[in-house]
Amino acid sequence: MQGRDFRISSLAKGDIDTVVEIHQREALSHLRVLMEKLYKRNPQEWKKGGQASLDASVARIFDYGTWQFDELGCKTGADCIHLSFREDFQGDRVLAFVAGLGSMVMASYDDKKEFFILDDLDPQGLYNSARNVEIAVWQLSNKRTSKGNLFLLSNEATGEVHNLSFEREFGKLIADQDTLAQIIADKTNRSISRIIQTMATAVFLPI
Repeated sequence: MQGRDFRISSLAKGDIDTVVEIHQREALSHLRVLMEKLYKRNPQEWKKGGQASLDASVARIFDYGTWQFDELGCKTGADCIHLSFREDFQGDRVLAFVAGLGSMVMASYDDKKEFFILDDLDPQGLYNSARNVEIAVWQLSNKRTSKGNLFLLSNEATGEVHNLSFEREFGKLIADQDTLAQIIADKTNRSISRIIQTMATAVFLPI
């Protein structure tokens, strides 16, 4: 049986580094699924970006690994998420929402995709990123235009069948970040400040 390819860099990795990389891959996987779902419910958005297809729009972020786009003013994090709920914004709201959320999550990993023994993640940053996802989910479900319409459609709770697939996927992302935050905190003997906010007035936390 052939095992995984050996790399010299693997010698500089500890067990915790592998755990971090697995959690990050899962977080990005959840974000990709969420972007695909948002585009399917809001097909007018990917068409605004001039891409050939929904898949091409998703690939802009996840296949090329960038979170900054000229059409979004190169905004990241909270600024990018806020843009997706601005009434005067004429661009791709799904791109703005996911780019903002993704850049926040990546910031909690110090914007790295590979980790080694000497790397030191901040469990508070991971915890804060999970709370920020919760805030973003609340805004997605509640922010409306002046005409009373949601800026972006996600979960559907009308009729006899409720579509809560977005809620489940966001829940997995939040759980992954919270779990890793606790693992890092326990491993490094650091504490996490638990922050409680009311969703309607919550502000995005620093990472």
